[in-house]
Amino acid sequence: MKPLLLPPFRWFCLAMLLFPALALAQQLKPVDLPVPQTTGGMPLMQALKARHSTREFSSRKLPLQVLSNLLWAAFGVNRSDSGKRTAPSAMNWQETDIYVATADGLYVYDAKANRLNPVLAEDVRAATGTQPYVGEAPVNLVYVADLAKVRHAGSEEMAFYTSADTGLIAQNVYLFCASEGLGVVVRGSINRPALAKIMKLRPDQRITLAQTVGFPR
Repeated sequence: MKPLLLPPFRWFCLAMLLFPALALAQQLKPVDLPVPQTTGGMPLMQALKARHSTREFSSRKLPLQVLSNLLWAAFGVNRSDSGKRTAPSAMNWQETDIYVATADGLYVYDAKANRLNPVLAEDVRAATGTQPYVGEAPVNLVYVADLAKVRHAGSEEMAFYTSADTGLIAQNVYLFCASEGLGVVVRGSINRPALAKIMKLRPDQRITLAQTVGFPR
């Protein structure tokens, strides 16, 4: 039996049909975010008064500008001369990475470039928590501590500092969402080993918390 001889382009098309995940992976590209809008919004004291957790979300997507503003508020660069951020971190380690799970796939936020870098061409929202709404809400943020950046710290100090740093970022998200009328809830109920495997994290990367964001239902 003679081997099937096809031009390269036809082989590519055949591969896309046989392996749809490969086709999707080809489509997931970096997303350049709009310049964050850093003026306006609700006065701080009103945002603090309005801050609350929501557990019922619409599936409506967040506009890209809103997502850019959200991520900048969370842990964006607010001093370009030094690269320092909107939330403090111990020793300025900046060890927390924000992974963004959407219906399109999983990305990681690059604060310096103001970009979403692709990680997985899969909808992993449902795996980011144990509650049913996480698979429906448009955005789930997964906070991952890169322990390789936490220099000269023992295991107890690592746990303390990375948890505290994540909390500071999560509160920024809460205040932004209060100001914008978005629903938000921070979550600790995560199957961390299973999610780390899905996200293909290194052994020295640790999931701390997750946070769901979207329009309230």
